[in-house]
Amino acid sequence: MDGFRVHFEVYVRKTPGAPWTLDLATENRAAALKTAEDLMAEGRVAAVKVTKETFDEESREFASVVIAKLGAADVAVKSRPQAEPQPLCVTPQDLYTLHARERIGRLLEGWLERNSATPFELLHRPDLVEKLEASGVDLQHAVQKIAIPEAHARSMSVHELMRVFHALIERAVERLLKDFRKGTLPNVDKEGFANAAERLVSDPDRGYLLGAGVAASIAPAKSWSDKVDRLMDLADAAPAKGPGRGLALSTIQQPLAEILEAKPGITDILGKGRDLGANLAALTRLAAYESVDRLIAVEKSVAKVMPELSPLAKRLAGWLGGENFQDTRAAIGRRILRELIGPRRLRPGDAAGEIDVLRALAMSLTHAAGKLLPLEEVQAAFIARSKMLVTGDFVEAYLGQGMSSYEEVEALIWLTENVIGAANKRQAGGWLKAVIGSLRFEKEMLSADENPGVRLAHLAALHKSVGRCGLVTEDYEPIQEKLGDLGGQVEQKSKLTQNVARANAPLIHRLTLLLKLASGESAPSGPAANRARAEALRLFRMDETRAELAAQPDQMQQVRDLIAQAGLAA
Repeated sequence: MDGFRVHFEVYVRKTPGAPWTLDLATENRAAALKTAEDLMAEGRVAAVKVTKETFDEESREFASVVIAKLGAADVAVKSRPQAEPQPLCVTPQDLYTLHARERIGRLLEGWLERNSATPFELLHRPDLVEKLEASGVDLQHAVQKIAIPEAHARSMSVHELMRVFHALIERAVERLLKDFRKGTLPNVDKEGFANAAERLVSDPDRGYLLGAGVAASIAPAKSWSDKVDRLMDLADAAPAKGPGRGLALSTIQQPLAEILEAKPGITDILGKGRDLGANLAALTRLAAYESVDRLIAVEKSVAKVMPELSPLAKRLAGWLGGENFQDTRAAIGRRILRELIGPRRLRPGDAAGEIDVLRALAMSLTHAAGKLLPLEEVQAAFIARSKMLVTGDFVEAYLGQGMSSYEEVEALIWLTENVIGAANKRQAGGWLKAVIGSLRFEKEMLSADENPGVRLAHLAALHKSVGRCGLVTEDYEPIQEKLGDLGGQVEQKSKLTQNVARANAPLIHRLTLLLKLASGESAPSGPAANRARAEALRLFRMDETRAELAAQPDQMQQVRDLIAQAGLAA
């Protein structure tokens, strides 16, 4: 497609009938469609649409085609006033706000990545501004991408709005270059970061000026990690207290948050070659280092999943754990939640490992809830991720090939334990019920290849696990009843209870074995346990048994406990 450039834009309507506003512009079609689906799933908008924008280099115009539309896009509510579009940036200082920097980051994502820069640096470094102006096409393309949706929202012509944006950009560039030539921008490396912060704390343009000094200080960095290291050096050199410290650390937090939000930045800091699950584990440990470390000390499953952090990441984690970088910590938390809600597998090709990492993440994020993320948002994200674990494709991959039916049941119980949400629990319970009710499982449990006592013990263990995996009563009771019926068939076929009761063994030993069967310890509740209970009661009432118990008081307490568990206590 020579002479053409393509990108995709996501527009949203906050309420039915409200004007379309641009939420995202990207060259990644899949990312645009995923964002649209996520916005609708989260209920944040009434409607969303994705357009394909094709830029003709010759005519310098865009051709727009809608490729997806979700929600009440065409339903207008006349009685409700339309939401006003967000105000335009009208002064150069408006470009330095968080909202404006986020928009700049999306519009110039490719250029910023190629130049290893953040929106914060672009707005504060004269060399980057001149480089962007020299590129021509990148800046023009970005202005057109923002002007078209804004023009629709404000009933203005595209060319009129483009002139407004170009004038604003020229004023911002002129201001930055003029301040640079006059020597107004501080050199924090020469002056000292603390001195510069204290000197500028009362200046009306303190954020802009100190930001320029910070951007110049990290400009020589050769990598994202090097930039973060330099920012940490500046944080260490910040004033010890007072307004100057607040200014210094809030200024550092801006580029730091942008680096951690960018995929190349966080990858460089945490390391390459990890799957999504390992990346999220590393991000969680980075943002909640102390909480996760305390959990690792008591939970081996968490220790198994959480990767070690590099020295730089540990240094950064120390700052993120305090009160100075709350916004940066929250940004990492939001990124973790976005990935959890997203469609990507945590451990591609390893379904069992995916459950392990999800369990560790759930424990870690719940343990850190409040300081890192609200508990309600954490729970909502894990409910969304749990939905993926009970789909047919995942369950099929999880069970794989070569498992016995007993192993499949154990695996499904583990899956059921680790999903949350009523609907997801019910779906997992459905898979569990299907396997336990299958002819294959029944044949395996009734086969004579394995000792009947072992099979009954297996069924008893499954019976208990099913009751503990979080299913509601109406879901787990039919499963337990089926396990009890199978236990009854195993016991009846082998005549285990009768053989134990009449075995040539000490009375106390036989009574203990029968009570273990009756209490659900060695056999599932149901027919097998009931028959064992009846035999144990008959044996217990014999005079010989009472005499033997009286002669062995050390065995009395164990028998009493088993009697209570079996429901035979009077």
